[in-house]
This record gives sequence, structure tokens and C-alpha cells, in this order.
Amino acid sequence: MEALTLREILEAVNGRLLGEFSDLDAVISKVETDSRTISEGALFLPLTGERFDGHSYINAALEQGAAGCFTQRERESYLPGKIYIKVDSTYRALRDLAVWYKSRFDIPVVAVTGSVGKTTTKDMIAAVLSEKFNVLKTEGNKNNDIGLPLTLLRLSREHEIAVVELGINHPGEMDYLSAIAQPDLVCVTNIGDSHIEAFGCRENTLEAKLEVFDHARVGCTAILSGDDELLFGAREDVERRGTGAVLYVGEAQGLDYRAVDLESDWRSQMSCQVITPRGSCRMDIPGLGEHMIYPTLMAAAVGEHFGMTLEEIAAGVRNFAPTKMRMNILPRAEGITILDDGYNANPQSMRAAIEVLDGYTGEYKVAVLGDMFELGPLAGVLHAGVGEFLGHSHVDCLVAIGELAKSIYDAAVNSDVPQCYCFATKEEALPTLKELVKPGTTVLVKASRGMAFESVTDYLKSITKEE
Repeated sequence: MEALTLREILEAVNGRLLGEFSDLDAVISKVETDSRTISEGALFLPLTGERFDGHSYINAALEQGAAGCFTQRERESYLPGKIYIKVDSTYRALRDLAVWYKSRFDIPVVAVTGSVGKTTTKDMIAAVLSEKFNVLKTEGNKNNDIGLPLTLLRLSREHEIAVVELGINHPGEMDYLSAIAQPDLVCVTNIGDSHIEAFGCRENTLEAKLEVFDHARVGCTAILSGDDELLFGAREDVERRGTGAVLYVGEAQGLDYRAVDLESDWRSQMSCQVITPRGSCRMDIPGLGEHMIYPTLMAAAVGEHFGMTLEEIAAGVRNFAPTKMRMNILPRAEGITILDDGYNANPQSMRAAIEVLDGYTGEYKVAVLGDMFELGPLAGVLHAGVGEFLGHSHVDCLVAIGELAKSIYDAAVNSDVPQCYCFATKEEALPTLKELVKPGTTVLVKASRGMAFESVTDYLKSITKEE
């Protein structure tokens, strides 16, 4: 964050000072929400929720060097020399400060949303744009009502374009995020079953995602997957919301941006011919799976929107690096490979990951799959669908972990997957994994974030040697 005076911050959040501090020209250059990692001179913003209250950590943050804090209520005492800003809601203060701060920068904002592939698409777009521009992007998947404002507060005069990820898990949330981001260009990756427990059906998910256009800039460009039936049928709805150009990407004939002639080495990369309204170019993608064409095509469309050449776009695609635990390929000694895709999971991304494992070069293929959350009453059916999908692949072994994953196991057994194991916990599964992982084995690790499958990946790394 660029330096702001206390006077400017008070104006932005409609706050008032408490305590003895009165220097309105005092300078603040950072706002943070985590008291454990507070920076010297930062303002601590204590968030509140059903199970926590950041106000309990105000004194700890100030003692660790914070210049001051926001607070929703009066304090019993005030430390000398510290700033206390009273606001009605710290949650709204974060939003209001981010919106006010963003208004100081006249740069375009690219917003990425969808059910699956948001983070990969955001990273690919940022990699392409970085060939020509100084880009601010969302770190990891800090894409919610806290992460988005904190991302925008990292803007500086050096940035020329911002690429932000917008993730939602309940109705009405996209309207809130869109009002903060106010995007100039929007990419919607697809409409799937993620968080279907909250939305009820895919049609409701579509409507929730399209709220991203309600606070977009006039003439906002929309880039949508043309291979997604719901998005392809949403053109009139998107145009009705005041957008400018609506562009479609995918493999189908007649789309604005297409990928053809896909090839893969099934080790570390794939390639395809990208056809755009301006020409055609062969692009090498440092990733695996047919689904990787969609972030590539969206990045190509965004790049051309900002005047980049196909050669610049291709160079940016080559420089793409996935966020940690997003299908990271971890080669180990003795021909062992770990496919670390454990950050999150839903039925669509599970199938895509299994396709990668299926096609990967390896003598023995093991899928370590865990629970997928927020699927509501459809959880059993959707988990079973993953097990049935395994039965149509060349995967040799399933290790299912978790209560919901039992449905994956049952369906995989009925679908004649050669070896199937099921465990209630990760700890119970580890001895079996140690026996299964031998020279020439490829292991896929995937589950919803709440399963914390990074511990499984760490274990697999610990029982194998570096290449």
C-alpha cells in the first residue's frame, strides 16, 4: 500500500479517533488483519465472526509494533502514542478503504470467476500480461471478501493492470465483491457443482456468478467458456447487464478463441494451436490435462484485448507457473511422480485430475482422493460419480480417505477399479501408501481444502527421494 495520511484513512472509512493520538498527518503504509504477523508501523484491522473476535488481539498487535488499529467499540484503556480508529464495522471499513484506495489508480481490472479453474486462469492471465505490463494479481486464492480488499490495498503507482480472482460460496456474495473490484474485463471459467449446497442447482450458480457484471465498468468485456452449455446460453443475459464485447473460448467450431491439435508429453507440458480473431500460433503450456486449454485461451483473449501480439502471449504462457498444490508435478527418484493437486476439489476438477493421472506416463497409477465438501444432498451421488469415472480410466489403484469418499470407494469397486482401499483418516492410510508407492509409481493427491491433504503430499515426499 502506498502511504496514506491518517486524515485520508478517516475520510475513507468514516471513522473517528479515540484516545490521545491527534496527528492527522501521521503516515500509514500498511493495513493488516493478522496480529501474529503484524508489520512495524501497520494498522491492525480486527475482523469478527461467529467463532472469533479480532478485538481480543488488539493489544498484542500494538505491542508487536503496530502503529494503531481499527475498532468497533470503545476500549477500556488506550496505549500512548497509538492510533485508535472507531468504525461501525471493521468488515465494512476494510471494504470502504479498499474501494477508496482503488479509486486513486486509473488502471484496468481483470476479474476471474467460475466454479473450477479460477486460480489457474488468474495465474495464466497474469503470466501473459506480465510479458508487457507490471501486473498486480491475487496471491494464491485470496479471493473472498477479505482477500480481495487486501489485494487491492497492495496497488502501487508501478502497477499497470490488476488481475483479481473472485470466489463465492453463497448467494449475494458476488454482488459484494463486484462492487469492490468494479472490473473492466471479466472471465468466467465454467459453471459446475462447487458450493451447490448453497446455490441448489447449476442454474442458480450461473445467476450468482453473473452478478459479477452488475458493478462492472460500462462496456466491460466478457470472456466466457463456449464449451460450457450454461455460459454459452447466457449471452443475452450478459449483454443485458451492460457489457460490451462478449467473447467465447473453447474447442467448439465458431468460437472466438479456439484450441486445436492438442498434444501432450504426459510428463510436464502440452501444446496446442491457438486460433484467435487476429491469427494463429502454436503455444506450449507448462501443465497437463485438456482443461489447460481454457486458461490459455482466456489469457490469449485478455492479452489481445490489451494489444499484445501472439508471440508475446505465447511467451507468457510458457512462463506460467501454477500456484502451490494446483496440479504441481513433483518428480521423485526411481521414476516416482507425485501429482500434488490437493488445494481443493469438486466433481469437475476431480475428473480433470483423474484424466491427467490416466494419461501420465507411469507403470503404476494411484489416486489418493478425499472428501469434496459443500455438495449438500447431492454429495453421495457426486462422490459416486467420481468412482464410476475411475472405472473408465487406466488408474490401477484408489485410496479413498474420509467419510464422503466412501462413496467414491464403493462406486470404484463396482466399476472394477483393480485395487481399492478406504480409510476414515489420513493417518490410517499412510502405512498402505508406503506399501503402494514403489519405483515407477505416479500418485495423484486431491481433496477439498478442509481435508488438509498437504500432509499426505509431505508424507509421500518423505518416503521417496529427490530426483
